[in-house]
Amino acid sequence: MEEQKDRSQKREKRHEETWDPFQLNPIGAEKERKRRGFVFLQHLFAFFVGLFVLVSAFFSKGSLLVLTTMASENSLIKKDRTFHLLMVACSLAIPNVLLFLKSLWKCAFKNFVAPKIKTMLVICLIESLVSFGTSLLALVAMPHFDILTSLFILGSVCFFSSIFQAAFHLQKKAWKIIFPICSVVFVLAGYILLGLDYYIRTTSTITNGNSSKDYLYVGLGIFASILVSLNWWENAFQAGNKLDNALTELEGFRDFVFMISSILRTAVIGIVFAVYITIEGIDWSVFSKVPADTVQRGVGLFLLQAFASAVCHWFGVVGCKIHAVRCSFALPVVLTTPAVVIAFVASFLVQFNNILENNVNATIGGFCLDFYDYKLMNTSKLVLDEISNSICHTSVRYNEPWGPAVMGLEGLCWWVGLLCSTYYIWTQKLQRIERTTQIFVRRLYEAAFIDQSLLLNTRMKIIKERKQESGEKVESCLIYLCATMWHETYDEMLKILTSMFRLDRYRGDAKEQHKDNFDFECHIFVDDSFEKDTCHVNKYVNDLVSVIIEVYRVFTNKEPDEVSIFETPYGGRLACILPEGNMLYIHLKDKQLIRNKKRWSQIMYMYYLLGWKGYITNNPQRLQTVVNPCRASLVSMNGNAFILPQDESDNKRKDISDDNTYIMALDGDTDFHPSALILLVDRLRMYQNVGAACGRIHPTGMGPMVWYQKFEYAVGHWLQKTAEHVFGSVLCSPGCFSLFRGSALMDDNVLKRYTTTATKASEYVQYDQGEDRWLCTLLLQQGWRVEYNAASDAYTSAPQEFNEFYNQRRRWGPSTLANTLDLLHSGAETSKRNSSISRAYIFYQIFTVGSSILGPASVCLMIAGAFSFVFNWDANFAIVLSVIPPAVYIIICYTTKPSFQLTVAAILSVLYAFLMTATFLSIIGQMVKEKTFITPSGLFLVSATILYVTTAILHPQEFGLLIYGLMYVICIPSGYLLLSIYSLVNLHIVSWGTRESTSEVGKKKTMGVVCDKKCTMCCWDIKIEVNQETENVVLQKLQQTIQQTNLNKQQNLNNLQEIQLQTLPRHGNEAARSESEKSDEDENVNENHNRFEDEEEQVQEQVQEQEQVQEQDGIQDIPESVWIKPVQEEFLKKLTYANLKRNLAEQIKYVLRDERHEDVCDELVLMLTDTLNQELYDTVGPEDILPDSLIEDLKESLNVSARRILAMNEMEILQRRIKRAIEKTLMAPQVEKLSDEEHVFWIKLIERYLEPLSEDQTNKEEVQRELKSLRNKATFLYFIVNVLWVVATFFLQAIGEAISIKIPKVYPNGTVADEYLNVEPIGLMFLLTFAVLLIVQFLAMLYHRVYTLIHVVSYRSKEKEYNTKDSVSGIRLP
Repeated sequence: MEEQKDRSQKREKRHEETWDPFQLNPIGAEKERKRRGFVFLQHLFAFFVGLFVLVSAFFSKGSLLVLTTMASENSLIKKDRTFHLLMVACSLAIPNVLLFLKSLWKCAFKNFVAPKIKTMLVICLIESLVSFGTSLLALVAMPHFDILTSLFILGSVCFFSSIFQAAFHLQKKAWKIIFPICSVVFVLAGYILLGLDYYIRTTSTITNGNSSKDYLYVGLGIFASILVSLNWWENAFQAGNKLDNALTELEGFRDFVFMISSILRTAVIGIVFAVYITIEGIDWSVFSKVPADTVQRGVGLFLLQAFASAVCHWFGVVGCKIHAVRCSFALPVVLTTPAVVIAFVASFLVQFNNILENNVNATIGGFCLDFYDYKLMNTSKLVLDEISNSICHTSVRYNEPWGPAVMGLEGLCWWVGLLCSTYYIWTQKLQRIERTTQIFVRRLYEAAFIDQSLLLNTRMKIIKERKQESGEKVESCLIYLCATMWHETYDEMLKILTSMFRLDRYRGDAKEQHKDNFDFECHIFVDDSFEKDTCHVNKYVNDLVSVIIEVYRVFTNKEPDEVSIFETPYGGRLACILPEGNMLYIHLKDKQLIRNKKRWSQIMYMYYLLGWKGYITNNPQRLQTVVNPCRASLVSMNGNAFILPQDESDNKRKDISDDNTYIMALDGDTDFHPSALILLVDRLRMYQNVGAACGRIHPTGMGPMVWYQKFEYAVGHWLQKTAEHVFGSVLCSPGCFSLFRGSALMDDNVLKRYTTTATKASEYVQYDQGEDRWLCTLLLQQGWRVEYNAASDAYTSAPQEFNEFYNQRRRWGPSTLANTLDLLHSGAETSKRNSSISRAYIFYQIFTVGSSILGPASVCLMIAGAFSFVFNWDANFAIVLSVIPPAVYIIICYTTKPSFQLTVAAILSVLYAFLMTATFLSIIGQMVKEKTFITPSGLFLVSATILYVTTAILHPQEFGLLIYGLMYVICIPSGYLLLSIYSLVNLHIVSWGTRESTSEVGKKKTMGVVCDKKCTMCCWDIKIEVNQETENVVLQKLQQTIQQTNLNKQQNLNNLQEIQLQTLPRHGNEAARSESEKSDEDENVNENHNRFEDEEEQVQEQVQEQEQVQEQDGIQDIPESVWIKPVQEEFLKKLTYANLKRNLAEQIKYVLRDERHEDVCDELVLMLTDTLNQELYDTVGPEDILPDSLIEDLKESLNVSARRILAMNEMEILQRRIKRAIEKTLMAPQVEKLSDEEHVFWIKLIERYLEPLSEDQTNKEEVQRELKSLRNKATFLYFIVNVLWVVATFFLQAIGEAISIKIPKVYPNGTVADEYLNVEPIGLMFLLTFAVLLIVQFLAMLYHRVYTLIHVVSYRSKEKEYNTKDSVSGIRLP
């Protein structure tokens, strides 16, 4: 209700000013609100992550300490100590085994770099020493310590880390060196107290099993802990920039080194264990005599320790990535040791308290003596008894309190020393979804030191921060939003403009820093913007202008402030400043001047934004080519004056590298929110090898075709794209919503190759039918990775008509196959360049391509099975019958026009839908008939259903899409059989097929029409059309003459327009000569700049020659293009009386949006509105546009009134703001010209890459022949494979039971029947492989969902929260 009241108040306010107060309010125009429920869940998630870290670390450390206690000579079950010692050794080896498997996977399937022998030997030596120290400590020393001493000494492994920190002076502030120094002092103090503690024990008059031999193990423990502290040497050396060359080399072959070192470390653990067993004189046969309960208990503790360690490490990583380093990582890890101490002591005290209840005079010494005579084996209490027994071997059993105090002080020193050594963690600042390798130095963890390894393994200094300190702003980025339009409707334009205005509101003032540290520009490239026979813009451009004004009014309650109109060599350009100061450019393409269609628009904006804008930021424009420059924009270089770029984003581009310049490719109907874009930006920021990233595309619309596509898109993203992302790289980043890295597009063989004009038949299919997939193929072949982010949602219009859908997929299907085959063909070379494309991934793609190729045959066999079951037909007869409809349709596609093919496909799709329903009912019926679902088809149906339902549950916001899954299932024959046939047989048709202009089609249809009659019947419309073929020679000659005359006229008109567009300010011969000489003098300034200037001078000479010709012909001035005035008049409506009052009020409120200026703002709005009414009352009507003379008088009156009011309120400091607001309110759209340099750039770009393609009939016929030849080859290979598959199945079924596989019939209750189910081997193999494919994709989806959740939680914690203010006008507050 509040929103309705607010809208009503706004409407009533507008109604006071005009009789047309009604406006559109597009969905999503309201401000994004931070969802409080989600914020609560985010904090709850962080809490549970921290809880899991603490609990898992507790069980990891506790289970290992219990194992070492059971391996002690003082254990309650001494005879089994050897087996428990073996479990300790296995616990130490598990992280090394996991590291080996991970490194082996990366070496085998990612990338392998030959190691440097010297570096590898040094690393292996250090790893061997660390493993030796770990083995000595855990296998030899700790079993001779009590459980508390074993726990405490683990905290001393920070010794060398602290020494390196102090030695390398890694602290940003000098005084912080006290932390590592204190850490060293505390560790040394702990060693001294350890020796003192054992001195007290051995000299005590009360015997507790301690002897002078314990000093040996104390020294051994100290030595081993010092060796273990070498494990994290790399952290300090990386932070201190020491051994940079060696560490850089190590990054290249780290996987191989870790693979070798993990084997070496495991071998060292085994050797130490074997040597220790031999020295102790233990017979190896004891392992064969271990009791079953001991095995169960020991293995259980081992599995608990291994599982808890892995869980602790994983949740620790999650805690860092969700921006909860303190509460979800550092705090629970630090509290692990105190928690274990409290648990052990509490266990001891509880058991002692039980003794006190029975004997009030009991003492701790007496309690401990009971354990020496431990005879009764209580398994449930054994672990607690072992803990209490081990504590009894400390000085706690003495009557003197200072013995336990020394031990407690010893543990406190080591714990505080660890805190001092890792103090930097508490101030660590991480990016969203920071890479694990950027957070931790080593890959995994240390089983014996789970909490210490997590803390010490955390990087002291993030690499990105090091780059920032050196002056490189790696986090700042510039995003160019580039939308391509091709005959979009009004509502579709409304979506993309609303999305851009939302992003402008999210970004805020372009001059201020944003928390996400990004800037952006919006560019819309409109293909086919002009009428064919006139120079006027067409209806699509008129709609676009109306949408801009409408959306601007919705977001700001006023009209656009500053609009500029440019004539360009490619057509025209509109420049508009968005409400918050960011720029919006509309590029109007004339297809007679520049190539149209999407790929050429992409080339156009890539060269313009990456090539030209990157060039001018590095090479400022020379002073003499700029008219009236301002002094603030001038810069001096090498004694010459230059002018800086005029746009704010161009100025910022100077400080942003190509790696951090991104292009957001959009369609003209895409709808997205700022969060979707930021989530994609995170992927490119964090991973430097990512060249592109795409989001989750949601098709929008109504009707059965859209319902089918909704589930098709869902399955494709849920399973296929996630599998590609996890196992390798996404093969296609859709052009409707994808973010590309500038340096990736500018790489060799990418953008330059992308400009290739198709000349061969295969190039037409690969290049022009799926340009976004081809661009991604080029990126992958150059070593770049393409990623998918499931939380980045975008919505785009989907084909709603059957014909439009089939034509769209006619383009996509062959292009997908061509690009995938191209990638597989170059797989060996690509896998060398691209670490994401492994040979295993290539095999996976071969498997998926093979499955898609066999799709038609599989559908036929599935339908044959339905025939066989429903009608009880012979299986072979059913196969023959199922093949007849597709065979007939192939003949129809070869012999008839596409329109008739689509009609037949539509009819067959309906019939096949009924058959699919019968198919699945037959499978269900078979399960009922056989009284079991444990059949190949039954298991597949049930498992696939469970898999898809589970997948939908894991996507809760998309769970409702399961309803559309029914539509998808019954349309499988249409999508995988008929569509495949239609796409391949029509491979030679390379037209777009969607959004075709109806006017041109109508003109083609009416040429030569003699009779055109329509007849409407009860349920059918018949159209009769008789055409006259111009076969007569005289008619052909006459047509050629007329066409030639029209062609000459059009050529003259084009020449005139070219002269107009290329006209530059003329200079005298002396000025031109002097500038040429000056250019020669500056030859050594910049080689690239001079090369561009040489080309510019050639163009200027051509222009001067054209000007001389114009003067000779009497042509002095060419008026501006006729399309400009209608567009300008549309924007001039802001200067009507009704709009001026509203615009002026909104401008004043915006510039004085600070709460301190609220009173003077209200007074200014009131008084300036009165001044406006006085000046214009009875002068102009509400809808009349003010003339220029009246605007100047009005401006002066408003400025006078404003100065008077500000003087009365003593606010003269605001005078400049108010004057600027008045100027913007009264500013008319400006008609401007491009700079000379940019004009030359566009001419050169069009000449090199974007000239309209010639319509040579001979060439078209040749290309058509090649396309048909390619079509014939492709269809032959495609269909022959499917025929072979069907024929093989046919003969296997004809042979019968001789070679069929017999599967036992199993009922749901588990009983096995006497009869068997006969399954032909090929069908079973295909079913199993397809099931394996689904399972693999499902596992990849699970992995991807977890990391998507991490990313979403980390983003939601930092999303923007808008300030609100009660205002009728709805002013935005930054």
